[in-house]
Amino acid sequence: MNTSPAAAAAKSILIVEDDEQMGLALVRGLRAEGYRTALVANGVDALINAAAGKFALAVVDVMLPQMSGFEVCRHVRESGNALPIILLTARDAVDDRVTGLDSGADDYLTKPFSFAELAARIRALIRRDPAAHRAEVTAGDLTLDSQSRKGYVAGESLALSPNEFMLLRELITRLEATATRTQLLEAVWGSAAHIDPNIVEQYISALRKKLAARDSIVSIVTVRGVGYFAAVSG
Repeated sequence: MNTSPAAAAAKSILIVEDDEQMGLALVRGLRAEGYRTALVANGVDALINAAAGKFALAVVDVMLPQMSGFEVCRHVRESGNALPIILLTARDAVDDRVTGLDSGADDYLTKPFSFAELAARIRALIRRDPAAHRAEVTAGDLTLDSQSRKGYVAGESLALSPNEFMLLRELITRLEATATRTQLLEAVWGSAAHIDPNIVEQYISALRKKLAARDSIVSIVTVRGVGYFAAVSG
């Protein structure tokens, strides 16, 4: 029986890695997990393949020839493509993580990493139901359109990565109610296991910057030692 294009896409992963040994290791590991894979070694080929729309997720190395993984993410998001992206890097500086999240990556793994952890994060991202939560959610001057997965502040577009969108939506739907880090990890990443809880703080920081840049009256408040909640001022 032939596999439908939609079913094939749900199991197809784009790997962008210029280190041949690492790339082939990822191919072997992901194929053993049941995924189809395509391996490219530079950012230009990554953008060409991402634009084809046949992948469920991309695993992208940060250090690439021609353009960095950060730039690949940025170009993908600027094109309106919501393809989930996991960045891989040998650099563990907080600034690098923030740069990755700001560029539109959904997740970030530092080399060396456990393949089991990568596989878990891939499953969490692919598990999302794109048909879920279709209604618009509004708070103050912020509107989140769950069908297009786009955000707007006072009618102006708010650029959000898929994970940023899901995190902000989770906070807005709980307006004024505190969500714990564990609740946010499970709602956005599918599980609190294998995920560094600090990633929530990094995404919150990125969202605060984006909301502030639009002068939004929506803010995200930290409840020390517990979690976060969204509030509307004015």
